[in-house]
Amino acid sequence: MESRKIQDSELIINADGSIFHLHLKPEQLADKVILVGDPGRVPLVAKHFNQKECDVQSREFRTITGTFRGKRITVLSTGIGCDNIDIVMNELDALANIDFGTRTVKPQLRTLEIVRLGTCGGLQPNTPEGTFVASEISIGFDGLLNFYAGRADVCDTALEAAFLKHQGWQGWQCIAHPYAVHANQELTDRIAGTDMVRGITVACGGFYGPQGRSLRLPLADPEANRKIMDFEYSGHRITNFEMESSALAGLSLLLGHKATTCCMVIANRLAGKANPNYKNSIDSLIELVLERIGEDLAKHDT
Repeated sequence: MESRKIQDSELIINADGSIFHLHLKPEQLADKVILVGDPGRVPLVAKHFNQKECDVQSREFRTITGTFRGKRITVLSTGIGCDNIDIVMNELDALANIDFGTRTVKPQLRTLEIVRLGTCGGLQPNTPEGTFVASEISIGFDGLLNFYAGRADVCDTALEAAFLKHQGWQGWQCIAHPYAVHANQELTDRIAGTDMVRGITVACGGFYGPQGRSLRLPLADPEANRKIMDFEYSGHRITNFEMESSALAGLSLLLGHKATTCCMVIANRLAGKANPNYKNSIDSLIELVLERIGEDLAKHDT
């Protein structure tokens, strides 16, 4: 069967042959990808590369591809939020798996390994400032995955139901239906090792109200954070808040890629403490992720 040709309006390719938002060309993408939020964090990762192939900037999306200890790696900034992850994941997959000449899906699909490296807010006593947290499961408050067919096939619907019941949100029409997605287990095990806290991450659609912060605007559910901190499911607790892990895990599963998220805690909501100078200490997490994403699977399994 002949592959469907994707219309110009659906797959927008720039005049130089690069994908619309990221401005990357297919040959500039490595199989191993590190995602960061802040464009300024891209050179912090890339300074560890032995050599660099390209450095591309478009809006909040900055990309450097190079090699680290013989392994080819792409580091890319996404900006903030699951809406940007929707752009990044679809365009990374297009670079990997769509022939830009024919505008058709390639017969042999390429699997990317993607690690989001970011910052988060801790929600438990065992996630103080400076803790590294790996997201084994993400609960998305953003609603993004609900727009894609197959959403229920990749989600943990039993966990979703338990969470909605615990929060008392059944029937709330003003909150997007949360979705729960597991990260790729092998990649999570490899990146988290034995020295990261593992648990459930809530990916929020905003920094203030969705994460229970109230400045001048009151909250729809003032008790939401207390209930979130108390939630437990099959031995898992909700360890942290961030804003991208659910879309990354969900879209990666739908597209056939391997993805996980690990973050450094820069604020603990339980203790009410924050470290705004975290940029001075995140390099240790960068080095850890670079070492572990570069490991051969066979070596890791042994």
